[in-house]
Amino acid sequence: MGIHTFRDHKLERGEEIEQELLGTIEGSRFSIIVFSERYADSKCCLGELTKIMECKKEKDQIVIPVFYHVDPSDVRKQRGSVGKAFVKHETNTDEEKVKRWRAAMIEATNIGGWHVIKDNGYESKPIKEIIHFIFKRLKPKLLPIEEHMVGLKLRLEKLKSILNIHMGDICVVGICGIGKATVAKMVSNDILCHFNGGSFLEDVKSRSKYHSDKLRLLQELLRDIQGVANLELNNISEGVDMIKDRLKSQKFLIVIDDVDHWDQVQTLIKSCVWFAPGSRIIVITRDKRLLEICQMDESSEIEVLLYEANALSNEESIKLFSQYAFKQDVPEVDHINLLDRMVKYAQGHPLALKVLGSSLYGKTIDEWENELDKLKNSPKKEINDLFRISIDKLNYFEKEVFLTLLVFFKETDKDFVLRILDSCDLYATCGMLALLDRCLITIVDIEVQMHDLIQQTGCAIVCEEYPKDPSKWSRLWDPNDIDNAFSAKMMKKIETISVDLSRSKEIQFTSEMFTKIKKLRLLKVYYNDHHCLTRKKDKIRLPIDFEFPPNLRYLH
Repeated sequence: MGIHTFRDHKLERGEEIEQELLGTIEGSRFSIIVFSERYADSKCCLGELTKIMECKKEKDQIVIPVFYHVDPSDVRKQRGSVGKAFVKHETNTDEEKVKRWRAAMIEATNIGGWHVIKDNGYESKPIKEIIHFIFKRLKPKLLPIEEHMVGLKLRLEKLKSILNIHMGDICVVGICGIGKATVAKMVSNDILCHFNGGSFLEDVKSRSKYHSDKLRLLQELLRDIQGVANLELNNISEGVDMIKDRLKSQKFLIVIDDVDHWDQVQTLIKSCVWFAPGSRIIVITRDKRLLEICQMDESSEIEVLLYEANALSNEESIKLFSQYAFKQDVPEVDHINLLDRMVKYAQGHPLALKVLGSSLYGKTIDEWENELDKLKNSPKKEINDLFRISIDKLNYFEKEVFLTLLVFFKETDKDFVLRILDSCDLYATCGMLALLDRCLITIVDIEVQMHDLIQQTGCAIVCEEYPKDPSKWSRLWDPNDIDNAFSAKMMKKIETISVDLSRSKEIQFTSEMFTKIKKLRLLKVYYNDHHCLTRKKDKIRLPIDFEFPPNLRYLH
C-alpha cells in the first residue's frame, strides 16, 4: 500500500491558493502542517491552514501538526515571529480573513503533534514516527474474529446506530449480554478507520489487581493511541497526564473489555471530557447493573448508553451449530431430531453451540445420543468455565440466592420467590438484582427463569467439593443422591431438598431422619408429571408423630 502525497512547492509565498490545491486538500485523508519560524508570514500557508481545518470539521480529515524548530506554545498563543506576522497582515488584509487565520492556527496547534527541536539528534526519528502513524491509520490492525459468524450482522448494525460515529459528541456505550465481546470486536474493526486511532484493552478486570498491572494497561493504551511501540512509563500519574494531553487533541475509539468496577475505567480515563469531540468509548461488562448505575448518575459528565447483546434465534442457532457439526450451513437430514435437542440445550448461546458442534463433528448417531445423555449430568468444561466467571463474582448472599433458585424456584413467580427467600434472611431483592445484572437469570412475565446451561454449572458447583458424597452437599435434587444422602449418618450442610416423586422410589420421612439435617430450610416434594401418567398413591409416608426440623421455612 502506497501513500500518495501532494506538496505546494510550485507556489510562491504570498500567492493566492490555486483551485487545484484546494481540491487536493479536500480529497486528502491526512494533512501534515509544518509550523516553522516564518510559517505565518505566508498568506498562502494561512489560507491552506484555514481550508485544512474546514476539511477536518466537515470531512473528518486527520490533521498532523509538526512544530519545526519552534515552540508549540509560541505558535498556539501567536507570540514572537508569529505574532508579528499577524500584526503585519492586519494592515493590508481583510480583517475577517485574518480572524479566520488566527482561529485556524489556534485550532490546529491544539491537536497533538510532533515537536522537532533544533540540534536535538537526527530528524529522521520524528519523520519515521509520522510515517508509522499514517500507515497505522490507513491500514489499522484488525482484531481477530472467528471464521464462522452467524446472526451478528443485525447486532452489528444496531450497535453502530447507537454509537452514531457521524455525530460530533463524545459517546460512551456499555455492552452486556451474550456474545458481547465478539460484537464489540466486529464494530471496532468496522469503524476504526473513521478515528485518528484506537485501542482495545482486553481482560481489564484481571489486569487491574495490582499497581504494576495498571501501569502496564496505561502503557498499552498510550502505545496504541500514540503509535509508539517502545513507550515506557515511570508511574501511573505520568501516564494519566500523557493520556489527558493526547486524548483532547484527536478523536479516538477506546474499547475496555471485561470491566466489573467503574474504577477500572477511571484508572485509565479519569474524565470523559478529556476526549476530543467525535470520540467513542466502549465498555464491555458482564454486570448490566454497573452500566445502569452509571446511566442513573446525574453527576456523570457523559451519558452512558446501553447495548445488550441477545441470544441467537432458533434459526441462527441451527445454522451456527451446523457449521461446526457438519461443516455446512444446513444440518444433515438423518440428524435433525438430535440436532433440535442439541440446539434446545444450548438455548441460543454461541459458545455452547460451537463447543457442542465441534465435539460432534464426524460422530455417528449413537455417539450423538450418548453425548446428549452425558450432557444431562456433566456440561462441557468450556461452557462451564464461561458461566463460572460470573457466578464466582457473587457475594455470599447473592450466591445463596442463586443456588437456591437453580434447584428450587426455577420458573416460579418472582414475588413468591422473594417472600420465601427473605424469610431465610438472604436479602433476596438485592440478590436477585445481582443475578439479573450478571445475566444469570431472567424475568419473563413475572416468572424467574434460568438458562439450563447456567443451572447445570450451578449444580456442578454444589457437588464439586464432595462429588461422591451427597450427604455433604448444601442442596439435594436428584432422587438417587437424596436416597444415598439419607442413608448417611449426618447431613449437617443440607439446606434445601427438592424431590420429584415422578422420578423417585417411595420415600419415608421420619423425625429421626430430619434430626440429621437441622439446617434444612426449604423442602419441596412434587410430581413433574403434567399428564398424571406415572403418578401413584402413597409414594411419600409420614408417621403420626412426625416433626419437621426447627429451621424449616417452606414446605411444598
